[in-house]
Amino acid sequence: MNLPDIFHRLAAILEINGETLVRNGSRVLGIWVLAWLAYRVVRLAATRIEAAVDDGDNSITTLRERRGRTISQLLRSVGRVVVFAIALLLTFNVFIDIGPILAGAGILGLAVSFGAQSLVKDIISGFFILFENQFAIGDVIEAGGKAGVVERMTMRVVVLRDLKGVMHVIPNSEIKVVSNMTRGWSRAVLDVGVSYAEDVDRALAVVRDEAARFSTDKEWMTQLDGPVEVPGIESLADSAIVIRSLIKTQPGAQWNAAREFRRRLKIRFDHEKIEIPFPQRRVHVHVDDSMPDRLLRAAGAAGSRPAGSRSSIS
Repeated sequence: MNLPDIFHRLAAILEINGETLVRNGSRVLGIWVLAWLAYRVVRLAATRIEAAVDDGDNSITTLRERRGRTISQLLRSVGRVVVFAIALLLTFNVFIDIGPILAGAGILGLAVSFGAQSLVKDIISGFFILFENQFAIGDVIEAGGKAGVVERMTMRVVVLRDLKGVMHVIPNSEIKVVSNMTRGWSRAVLDVGVSYAEDVDRALAVVRDEAARFSTDKEWMTQLDGPVEVPGIESLADSAIVIRSLIKTQPGAQWNAAREFRRRLKIRFDHEKIEIPFPQRRVHVHVDDSMPDRLLRAAGAAGSRPAGSRSSIS
């Protein structure tokens, strides 16, 4: 049984003109086939965008790659909605005149927009975030009081994933200030303390030597953006002399670089016998000369008793 026969039987059951049902059914089928093809083209275009920005190096995600992935994801999400909406309207138009419906929908949309101002703000804010390229998928940002990796972006919301694996969905209109930690280049600020008893010039020389070694390490050179800087003494803290190092890296590599350089400094300090101090407190006990003699004698007697003995002061 072919397709026209199916339409004729269905028309007989529904008591509808067979030719009209066949004609309308064919038009509807054609509309949705074209919609499927259009969405395939959208997905193909999104895939081509991702392939065009991919440089083949998976160790570092460049700004161009993140930007391409963002546009690709938005193209898929917006394209799916647009294609489906157009196909649905054309399907309705096969059976009824949608002109009056569209006019009424325009008036209804105007009325709804007053009650959905936050949605309109989200979409407008999302447009400017994308247009100004404030951040992209894969960037580590702080926005709306939350920080994490941008997993997904739409015209309405931004989805962040923080270090604990918690997903945060932030409406675009709630993003007033964006702090992007992986745009262009990044920097790790590393402070290490040495004891006041150490030779500070020797400690500085050791840190600078280790920084030079780290900067020329072939395994890490690709993730660094220039040599590690050691400006000098940052502060004289309560328990240590603080030496600061500045590690400029490729976007997003600052945390791994800081961990590795911190590990190397600890090993080098152990080898050079340089002490990394821990907080200490010195307590001075002042005995008031006006304390009664009998209390002093009682305290002295209690202090001279063997362990386990007890004494009382009357």
